[in-house]
Amino acid sequence: MTIDELKREALQMEPTKRASLARDLLVSLDGLSETEIERLWFDEAVRRDQEMASGEVKAIPMDEVFAELRATRA
Repeated sequence: MTIDELKREALQMEPTKRASLARDLLVSLDGLSETEIERLWFDEAVRRDQEMASGEVKAIPMDEVFAELRATRA
């Protein structure tokens, strides 16, 4: 079973069972070593860099982000 198939199956579960599964998955991450956590952050940084380089995602200037946040809080 692929990750996408697993996601589709999980998203069809009733909300309480999905929440329980999500909780269990999050708790399972608590036991990771510092090395494992660093590797996961590195992998995430590489993935985000590749998305930026490919044009899949676009950077938003910080001043625009803060202006939008201020507008939503007003």
